[in-house]
Amino acid sequence: MIDLPVYNQKGEEVDRIQIDEALLGGRIRPVLLKQALVMYHANKRQGNATTKSRGMVTGSTRKLYRQKGSGRARMGANRTVVRRGGGVAFAKLPRDFRQRMPQKQRQLARNSAILAKLKSNDTVVVDKLEFERPRTRDFIAVMNNLKIDVGRSCLVALNDADVNVYKSLRNIPRVEALEVEQLNAGIICNRRKLLFTRQALESLLNVGEGDKTD
Repeated sequence: MIDLPVYNQKGEEVDRIQIDEALLGGRIRPVLLKQALVMYHANKRQGNATTKSRGMVTGSTRKLYRQKGSGRARMGANRTVVRRGGGVAFAKLPRDFRQRMPQKQRQLARNSAILAKLKSNDTVVVDKLEFERPRTRDFIAVMNNLKIDVGRSCLVALNDADVNVYKSLRNIPRVEALEVEQLNAGIICNRRKLLFTRQALESLLNVGEGDKTD
């Protein structure tokens, strides 16, 4: 069991929550995490780089001048890869770098990433995040109260979309908010701190009760 304190927006401890590691897979799976990270970065690649091979360049295929007897270096067609305006030797073509993982593997990798954050004390739980109006200064004050370094990256997990929260943190570099159902192993591992609202964490654990895996 992992004992985790719950804070309010002022940084005061108001409660504690017990987390059963079995709800998050019971242990950290480095191999599965590596696979999920590779997939995450591969799926972010656009794969639209394009260059022309010598067969795509407009021009004649005739040899520019004879091979011997001219006193000059031998030269092929004007579309050769060694001439300016010619083609590219190994031309790049659009390609799809996307990878896929089964849904249960993705969920288990996400749970392993969360469990790793819990064991490394990089997870903070706040009772609720409520703002009367969007204001970056107010959100920075909450982060300071929770002892989260504003200069480091942080992922905020919400149970439901909150416009005021999104607008309050969108100008803070390397800080991002997502609904708990959108979390994945890649984005969790790419952030230093993980900030859960209590409702979001309980929602995640309730969903995970039916997905226990040894």
